[in-house]
Amino acid sequence: MLEKIKKIREQTGAGVVDIKKALEESEGNEEKAIDILRKKGKDKALKKSGREAKEGVVSAYIHSNGKLGALVKLYCETDFVARNEEFQALAKDIAMHISAMDPKFINPEDVSEDIVKKEREIWIDQLKAEGKPEEMLEKIMAGKEKKFREEISLITQPFVKNPEVKVGDLIAENIGKIGENIQIGEFSRFEL
Repeated sequence: MLEKIKKIREQTGAGVVDIKKALEESEGNEEKAIDILRKKGKDKALKKSGREAKEGVVSAYIHSNGKLGALVKLYCETDFVARNEEFQALAKDIAMHISAMDPKFINPEDVSEDIVKKEREIWIDQLKAEGKPEEMLEKIMAGKEKKFREEISLITQPFVKNPEVKVGDLIAENIGKIGENIQIGEFSRFEL
């Protein structure tokens, strides 16, 4: 049991008591315990999301070839957390992700209707060319729009270092670990 707790603590940074409860709840299954801890991290993130985040860091990532980079403003609640190594590492990871995945917006709901409208016109032409039935078009279009919004939005993109986790989930995990609200302010990506 101690080995499992130690292993999960190294992976998640969660407290020993929380890990022990998650292991008990999952009947000793490590993967399920990690999922339980993640969900609790999301619960903590929801509770803290209403709190104001005015402190933080601006973090940069420059790719090794010197031709690609990103800046990100990552907010937290206190200066103490802004200086925390874990928080700064999160900011660096997000900047690296931005460099690699080139998101256009922070959240799916930030994608303008004009952009979606242009894409919808293309999708309709494609679907009609494929001979999709008229009654199915709206359902297909709704799915395509949701997927499109998620693919170009930072929060809903699979994290570049671990594609099984979305960037938003990574932030939620860190909110659970660090204990403060964390928000992305804005970002910029540069490429030669």
